[in-house]
Amino acid sequence: MWIRLAFFSVLSKLLYGMNVRVIKGFARVINKGHLQFGSRFTAGVDLRIEVLEDSACVTFGQNVKINDYCHIGAMSRVVVGDDCLIGSRVTIVDHEHGVYRKPSDHPASLPWTPPDERLLQGKPIIIEKNVWIGSGAIIVGGVTIGEGSVIGANAVVTRDISRYSLAVGAPAKVIKTFDEGGKQWLCV
Repeated sequence: MWIRLAFFSVLSKLLYGMNVRVIKGFARVINKGHLQFGSRFTAGVDLRIEVLEDSACVTFGQNVKINDYCHIGAMSRVVVGDDCLIGSRVTIVDHEHGVYRKPSDHPASLPWTPPDERLLQGKPIIIEKNVWIGSGAIIVGGVTIGEGSVIGANAVVTRDISRYSLAVGAPAKVIKTFDEGGKQWLCV
């Protein structure tokens, strides 16, 4: 195992496969829940992983590659499937400070309450296998990114992206899908 982690957690909830490595520097990890790395996991400089609740989990599949300065945070669940590539400065966070959408099980956040005192609410993020997430993208809670999809640089994913799609923008919008029969990307 070639990994150097700065842990602030209970290590008994950490599982990892063969050849897990951080290329340079350290990965900063806060792990109150469950954290699992598949075999051949590779991370660049300054990966930050926060598993913030006892019931929360972050799971990386086999052969996941994460580039420099990424942040992954979970109050609920974050799953990154096999063979995914995540560009530099990507943020994948399944929670937000406050309740701003209806319907909700919780009362709306009050604007005069300091943001760090507002209710944290988490919803799972599922990134299926063979997904490429471009540099600077942000993935928010409650979304699934389908198998074989590409998320463009600086995209903000706020809703599900179906498999074999190319999505760009803020909020991310699907602009192409892959035609399996014709074996080509088609504009939507």
